[in-house]
Amino acid sequence: MTKEEIVKEVAGATGVDRKEVAAIVESFMESVRKSVSAGEPVFLRGFGTFSLKHRAAKPARNITAQKTILIPEKEVPHFKPCERFKSDVNKG
Repeated sequence: MTKEEIVKEVAGATGVDRKEVAAIVESFMESVRKSVSAGEPVFLRGFGTFSLKHRAAKPARNITAQKTILIPEKEVPHFKPCERFKSDVNKG
């Protein structure tokens, strides 16, 4: 599902203009990006948690050059779904 499809579905379900829904969805996504980038997790009850996850530095192999390289540590975005979300997905 794309952002455009989400906007269309929410606009149809609520009767709100698609442009307004698109602005709300974009604002929501920007708020989540800003919070997570600042290291603040975003908890959405009944949905899940967006947060940063630390990845330690690790060695890797460049098979073309036949050399070992070090991949530096970094923070990566992470989503952890809530139990209800997981159980809804795993019904089938």
